[in-house]
Amino acid sequence: ALYILIVYIREGFYIISYGLGIYLLNLLIGFLSPQMDPDSDGPMLPTGDDPDDFRPFQRRLPEFQFWYQGLRAILMAICLTSCRMFDLPVFWPILLAYFILLLVMTMKTQIQHMMKHNYVPINWGKKTYGDLTKMPTAGAPRRKDNK
Repeated sequence: ALYILIVYIREGFYIISYGLGIYLLNLLIGFLSPQMDPDSDGPMLPTGDDPDDFRPFQRRLPEFQFWYQGLRAILMAICLTSCRMFDLPVFWPILLAYFILLLVMTMKTQIQHMMKHNYVPINWGKKTYGDLTKMPTAGAPRRKDNK
């Protein structure tokens, strides 16, 4: 929010904003992508385990690295906005339109890949098992209906 406010008040630095947006989009794609891509890794050797066994989703870019690199990029962009040398004159609607086009095209490809290989990196809407997965805590009172 601070960076957006700085760009809005100074009415400039659109090239830096575009570069920041592209970098954050790249980080997002790495965060949503699996570590091992079945399309590009080729055939895998059998490990002796059943291939239908549960394998947790492992990200190509771990969550901590995603937030750390994103914060670092935003702080660098804030530092770059302090120097007028980086305020290059550009027609910002073209940059915005191109960024939206890139965002839509890459996310469309990413979502199609997720649907093809049946993985969901977000916890919304995943199957839960109700009380079977809940563990009682040490100090919590027990339920009276014996469930």
